[in-house]
Amino acid sequence: QVEIVESGGGSVQPGGSLRLSCVVSGFSLELYAIGWFRQAPGKEREGVSCMNSRDGSDGNSYYADAVKGRFTISRDNAKNTAYLEMNSLKPEDTAVYYCAAPEDASCFLHSGDYRDPDGMDYWGKGTLVTVSS
Repeated sequence: QVEIVESGGGSVQPGGSLRLSCVVSGFSLELYAIGWFRQAPGKEREGVSCMNSRDGSDGNSYYADAVKGRFTISRDNAKNTAYLEMNSLKPEDTAVYYCAAPEDASCFLHSGDYRDPDGMDYWGKGTLVTVSS
């Protein structure tokens, strides 16, 4: 049974940093792509970042324009854990952040856009990030 659990959310002032963690079980993270999404109040869920697996794909990482240069996705396959390092946080980054995975090594299995939530097969329950002074 696949399970994805996010942690690391919290409240931070603008300009601050947080690191989100995503622990997966029921499959070997090494073989699959992993992505991060977010949903702000009253808005649709949007893709933030995605990383292909190196085993079966190219290991490339992708970032939404809104977070490029500030967020970094990474993974520790030995721990079956993915991370999202978030720096220079802004109030508009406030959202529930979700970790998700497709049943494939690529972020583009189901959709030509890695930011499309329909491209993911498994989801965590999310962790809340609040950026406010």
